Amino acid sequence: MLVLLGDSTAVGIGDLVPGGWRGFGPILSSAYADNGYRNHAVSGARLADVRRTQLPRALRDGPSAAVVIAGVNDTLRSDFSARRMHEDLDHVCRELTAAGVAVVTVRFHDQGRVFKLPGRLRRVLKDRIDEYNRVVDAVVARHGVRCVDLHTMPGAYELETWAVDRLHPSERGHRMLARAFAAELRAAGLPFGDVSLECSGGRELTVWHHAAWLVLKGIPWLWRRGADLLPLLWADQGPAEVFPAGLGPEDQLPVRS
Repeated sequence: MLVLLGDSTAVGIGDLVPGGWRGFGPILSSAYADNGYRNHAVSGARLADVRRTQLPRALRDGPSAAVVIAGVNDTLRSDFSARRMHEDLDHVCRELTAAGVAVVTVRFHDQGRVFKLPGRLRRVLKDRIDEYNRVVDAVVARHGVRCVDLHTMPGAYELETWAVDRLHPSERGHRMLARAFAAELRAAGLPFGDVSLECSGGRELTVWHHAAWLVLKGIPWLWRRGADLLPLLWADQGPAEVFPAGLGPEDQLPVRS
């Protein structure tokens, strides 16, 4: 069985089909010879939610493969902590791999580049994403899980890869994720076939859809999220957190200069 854990991207938001959101999950599961599939992801979930709520449910399914994609919601909050994110992601991956599950997760791209955030705000968010990516690197190395780097994925910064909100993948973007996850799980020894990038059934978007969303939804969203992020524009940035002593130099988060 394939299980999904994570946030709105894992829910499938961005790939709208008749009946609701589809996303990469059903597309990926259709390429799996096992063909069992369950999605435990919840829109808005943070890594702590994945650890406390989604992980126990997923383990009860007895999965052979798991995709874990979460962390963005943590980077958008005023209580952001790379240390806590490390503890949560490490726990999730440790428990899954101990149960014999093949796990794949992601390193995130520069979201401000896609969303067209103003310079200083984009740098703040990118710093946080960079810190979380170092967390992912450490956990991946420690537990031997597979990882997809969204920043280096071909087409990652093309407009058609993204839904109208520019925060979630479009159908094409979800298919790109499904194909990349299938390749990683295949490398882990599981019988995943290839995934087609040919879109079918999803909503087609135009430049006008993107422009209208930015005015009607995007700017109001940015204003609401400003309660968490905008104070950072005037705050001095302290050094990045480091992992607790005893994990070894290769597991520590580098300190920003």
